[in-house]
Amino acid sequence: MTRNSLTRTLSLGVFAVAASSMLVACGSDDSTATGAPTSTTSAVETTTEASSTTSAAESTTTAAPTTSPGEAATAPPEQPQPVPDDFPGPTESQIDDRGQSFLDELRKQGITPAGNGDIAVSTANYICAAQAQGVTAEEISTFVTANVGVEASASGTQMSETQAQQAAQTYIAAAQATYCRP
Repeated sequence: MTRNSLTRTLSLGVFAVAASSMLVACGSDDSTATGAPTSTTSAVETTTEASSTTSAAESTTTAAPTTSPGEAATAPPEQPQPVPDDFPGPTESQIDDRGQSFLDELRKQGITPAGNGDIAVSTANYICAAQAQGVTAEEISTFVTANVGVEASASGTQMSETQAQQAAQTYIAAAQATYCRP
């Protein structure tokens, strides 16, 4: 019975030593690097038993160039580059004669395009391209209705779904009559 007890005690002791060894091997939670990085290359003394000669290689240490945080913080600021005269580009897009005809037709039908008419002309471009690619009338109408709603929001007006659908049909008819021509 004492032998069983002795075996158990020794087993627990070995387990405790193994567990504490593993904890020590893990190290601390500190993962902060300190100091400057260095590269060290050295050769270890070699001994040959047959001839009993010993040779030592040179040991060299080289340090990588470092920049201290203080140096970086006190570097002179970058010189700002001048802004080009045409930045960010033309502020108004040029609407060609077809676009102007389309906008005039919308106004005749009682629709006032937002801004300078860019959104409306973009919608007309979509209508013509979609029809040329064979997109269904239902898909075109859905997209144009959404664009009409966006344009209404851009101009600060509210529109019901029915009003947006009616306006979309006006956009489609005006584009077909004035914009979608070769």
